[in-house]
Amino acid sequence: MKLTIVAGARPNFIKIAPIIKAIKLSNRLDYRLIHTGQHYDDKMSKIFFEQLEIPTPDCNLKVGSGSQAEQTAKIMISFENELLNYKTDIVIVVGDVNSTMACAIVAKKMNIKVAHVEGGIRSNDSTMPEEINRIVTDSITDYFFTTSKTANRNLIVSGVKKSSIFFVGNTMIDTLLEFKDKFIKPIFWDDLKLKKQSYILLTLHRPANVDEEYKLKNFISEIIKNSRNCKIIFPVHPRTKKIIESLDVNDSNLVQLEPLSYLEFNYLTKNAKIVITDSGGITEETTVMGIPCITLRDNTERPETVTLGTNELIGTNPKSIKQALDKLFNNKWKKGSIPELWDGLTSKRIIDVLLKLEKDICL
Repeated sequence: MKLTIVAGARPNFIKIAPIIKAIKLSNRLDYRLIHTGQHYDDKMSKIFFEQLEIPTPDCNLKVGSGSQAEQTAKIMISFENELLNYKTDIVIVVGDVNSTMACAIVAKKMNIKVAHVEGGIRSNDSTMPEEINRIVTDSITDYFFTTSKTANRNLIVSGVKKSSIFFVGNTMIDTLLEFKDKFIKPIFWDDLKLKKQSYILLTLHRPANVDEEYKLKNFISEIIKNSRNCKIIFPVHPRTKKIIESLDVNDSNLVQLEPLSYLEFNYLTKNAKIVITDSGGITEETTVMGIPCITLRDNTERPETVTLGTNELIGTNPKSIKQALDKLFNNKWKKGSIPELWDGLTSKRIIDVLLKLEKDICL
C-alpha cells in the first residue's frame, strides 16, 4: 500500500514524526512525504526536521506565505500535480492548518481516500481559521484517527459512521515522550539565571489576541503586573513580532526571544512555573508534563486538557489573568491527569489500523 503524508506547518511536523517511524517499523508500507512549505524558514521548519529525525521530504511544494485564500490555492494547485505524477492509495493529513484542508480537497476530487489524524476536534468557533479547516476536512475524510472520545462524539453527531472512526490517542504525545530525555537547555538559560519553576513561559499568536494592539498590550501588561517579579520568557511568533514592535511593553522581567526549536521550547515548558498561551497543542504538552497552563481563549478544541489536565481556560479578558496567577502563587492549582491513550503508542495504533484496512483502501 502506498501512502502520501502531508505536512505544512510546525505543529504538523511534530505529529508526523512518529507516524513515519511507525511506518518504517512495519516494513509493509511505502510512503511519500510532502512538505507544502506553509512554514518554510529554518526556525519554523528545518530545525524541526533535524531535531525530530524526520526524513527529507520527497517533495517540497514551496508555497510560502500569503493570505488564507492565496496559500490554500497554491497548495491545491501544486498538490494536484504531485498526485498526478505519483500515484498513491491514501493521503494522510494531520491537524488543522491550511495544508490539511487543501490537500484533503485535492485528494478527494481525484477519488483518492483521505485519512485525518486528529479528526473530530472542535472549538465551535467559526471565527477561527483552523475550525473551518477542521470542518471541511472532516466532511470529506474517509478514515478518522482521533485523540479523544469527545472527538469521536463530535464526528458521530455530524453524521460520520462509527466504523470510520478510530480512537488511537495523540501523536504529539508520541513525540513528546520519545524526546523528553533529549530536551536542550537554551543558551540563554544561564545568562538569565533561570531556575526550575522560577519563570513564566508565554506564547501568543492567534489573530484575535495579537492583531489588536490594545488587547495585546493589555495582555502583556497584566501578566507583568501579576507575575510577582518572575521573569516572563516570551518566544515571539513572527506574526506577533510585527505588532509588538510598535507597543511600549518593555519591562526588565519580560524577555522577548526569537522562535525556539522543539527541544529548546519543551525544555522551557518542562521547567516553567506556568505556561500562558493561546495555542492548543501546547496545552496538550503541559497536561502530559504536569505543568500549570493558562489559555487566553474563550473556547478550546482540546477540552480534555481542562477537564482532565492542568489547563485553565480563562477567556480573553486581560483582567482574568490576575485571579488565575493568584491561584497559582497561592498553591491552589489543580494537579491534573493524563487523558486516555496519550501513552506514546498512538502512531503504532494508526499503522495497525491502516494495515487492517489495506484491502478496503486499495479497492
